[in-house]
Amino acid sequence: MNNTVLHKANSRGHADHGWLNAYHSFSFASWYNPDRVQFGMLRVLNDDTVAAGMGFGTHPHDNMEIITIPLEGDLAHKDSMGNAATIKTGDVQVMSAGTGIQHSEFNPNHDQHTKLFQIWVFPKYRNVTPRYQQITLDATEQKNNFAQILSPTAEDAGVWIYQDAWFYLADFDAAFSKKLALKKEGNGFYIMNIDGEIEVNGERLEKRDALGLWDTNEIEIKATTNAKFLVMEIPMEQ
Repeated sequence: MNNTVLHKANSRGHADHGWLNAYHSFSFASWYNPDRVQFGMLRVLNDDTVAAGMGFGTHPHDNMEIITIPLEGDLAHKDSMGNAATIKTGDVQVMSAGTGIQHSEFNPNHDQHTKLFQIWVFPKYRNVTPRYQQITLDATEQKNNFAQILSPTAEDAGVWIYQDAWFYLADFDAAFSKKLALKKEGNGFYIMNIDGEIEVNGERLEKRDALGLWDTNEIEIKATTNAKFLVMEIPMEQ
């Protein structure tokens, strides 16, 4: 029997700072829930809306794999490694913070907000040399498919991080169903439903609901409406 945890959209932590409207799937900043600290090695999943022309000032990170997935609009990035780039909707960016980095992120547009997921995953190794990577995804690969956007190796599809994790983005038509098998034994799945409605192994997820599953080798996801979602395969233990 597989184990599951359901995180309904309205059960997340919420902070509205005016310039930033943030929903936290796991304990973050001033929101702390002892039952919602992490899912395996997945530490943070923030669903952020950044107001036009606003953003995060320069701040530090270390020993964390940080993944940014814009959902609407753009995000201008600068860091202490010398990278200056704009991450657009359809891109994915990763930073291995390792021994330490400083970075800032701003919405460069003055006429629209930016929506994004910021995800933190504990790394497999501590104190690595910091690194940065950004790619543009092919959205057509997500149509009725689990399009891999992240893996543990540079040779595989998508960006890579220092952890045995695989991420997929999918865009399913209503009534379409597909199975996905684990890449590594002992890992779990965490599914964040971005839009629409899906069923994961029979469990119904509405917009921004999430489901974690472990002790299972395979999941089946069926779209009950047109739906977009993110699947993360995550080590449950370090």
